[in-house]
Amino acid sequence: MRTIDFSPLYRSVVGFDRLADLLETARVDAAAGYPPYNIERTDENAYRVEIAVAGFRPEELNIEVKENLLTVQGRKAANDDQRKYLHRGLAERNFERRFQLADYVVVTEAGLADGLLSISLKRELPEALKPRRIEIATSTQPDLIEGEKAA
Repeated sequence: MRTIDFSPLYRSVVGFDRLADLLETARVDAAAGYPPYNIERTDENAYRVEIAVAGFRPEELNIEVKENLLTVQGRKAANDDQRKYLHRGLAERNFERRFQLADYVVVTEAGLADGLLSISLKRELPEALKPRRIEIATSTQPDLIEGEKAA
């Protein structure tokens, strides 16, 4: 994989460091392929992230949101000492997967079924940012020119 150097970007712009950090994080996360995941748009303002977590129990998974960053961690308990595998194809290794969330995107629920961790997200714009209709006032009588008397 080709490495991209963002240092010229830092030297020539001011205030875009968050954007450069997002690009760098995306590059690093793209290199890590475990565990596989899907991101689905379920509605105009709703999304679902599904992560394949076969072999993990709910208590071995942790979901956290902090400052627009959704972090999903899986920590496998080390209790397989007595098993003797002839072939071990299920990774079941510890992982951490991060997703950068847009402003006003919140986690609404999470569930685990059939080896898939499903996290529902929704964009909830504050009322002040939602479009609103402005009524246009009309007057029944034109404005009087200064000095004229009303009849």
